[in-house]
Amino acid sequence: MKSIASVILTILFTVLFTTQSTAQFARSNFWDRVAIGGGLGLNFGQDYFAATIAPSAVYNFNPYFAAGPGLSYSYIKNGSYKSSIVGGSFIALTNPLPMIQLSAEFEELYVSQRANLDGGTFKDEFWNSALFLGAGYRSGPVTIGARYNVLFKDDTLIYTSAIQPFIRFYF
Repeated sequence: MKSIASVILTILFTVLFTTQSTAQFARSNFWDRVAIGGGLGLNFGQDYFAATIAPSAVYNFNPYFAAGPGLSYSYIKNGSYKSSIVGGSFIALTNPLPMIQLSAEFEELYVSQRANLDGGTFKDEFWNSALFLGAGYRSGPVTIGARYNVLFKDDTLIYTSAIQPFIRFYF
């Protein structure tokens, strides 16, 4: 009887300890699996200025898959032309091999354009959707590659090409 009670108590304490350790690991492990990154851009020349900030975060579900949201804001001024672009995105990343990263990213942007032309003031505001499928070479926190916008239209005036190179980083 005494040995049965010892076995039951040992199993009970082992299960309780394992459950508590797993629960504590799961709680503290959430932020350990979050990676912060994004992009910054600055471009200027004679009578031209463009700046972009695009922070994002992904949750690494395992070594092969990560996903998360992103925000972006861009401002462009070229002579009398001004544009503000603000929006959000959701990205999913998969790493079938440690050095290969495949991505799918949905982006929704609100675009506001203004220009003073000879015939008056031009003003245009619209939403632009993009769905990018990409592939890149990954080394540590940096991935260099290209992405293709499957929803690309020539008349959106946001992107000049359906194919875009990228440098992505997450720390």
